[in-house]
Amino acid sequence: MSSTPVIGVLALQGDVREHLIALAAADAVARPVRRPEELAEIDGLVIPGGESTTISKLAELFGMAEPLRERIAVGLPVYGTCAGLIMLAEKILDPRSGQETFGGIDMIVRRNAFGRQNESFEAGVTVAGIEDGPVEGVFIRAPWVESVGAQVEILAEHEGHIVAVRQGRALATSFHPELTGDHRIHALFVDMVRAAR
Repeated sequence: MSSTPVIGVLALQGDVREHLIALAAADAVARPVRRPEELAEIDGLVIPGGESTTISKLAELFGMAEPLRERIAVGLPVYGTCAGLIMLAEKILDPRSGQETFGGIDMIVRRNAFGRQNESFEAGVTVAGIEDGPVEGVFIRAPWVESVGAQVEILAEHEGHIVAVRQGRALATSFHPELTGDHRIHALFVDMVRAAR
């Protein structure tokens, strides 16, 4: 078995290209994933930022939602950024009508918690397990985590709000590290995928 993991990026909507670049820089084979049968070809999956209600609808439309829920439930390593964090939640406080998630992390999240598009910002975020100083967090209509279950590890907070979590093989951040050129969080995820193989 190759030591280089194959990691997919859910390519239904959002910043897919940036994640593919960041994963490749973190020593993974990165490929877009659009169809259920492609899930069998990957060792881990990134759920990118974008618009969570759109991702939810497109996942249903493309027949990806249920296969993804099943794979995540049996241990597929996943990493969600921004809207991807919302998609990994067990519960959304303010879901749009019909919005479903994939689950995977025992958390309750609030959509657009840090404000609308024109309130987007960048900030240094100290993330547990990431060495050499804070990562630059790009927060774009970002959610935050309202609460977590006992099995969830809180990795980072910003202004008193939870913005990075991990539960087993699932990782999630409110912000977009793929937009910064800093690939340390992607490298952490690649290490998680390697450990799960």
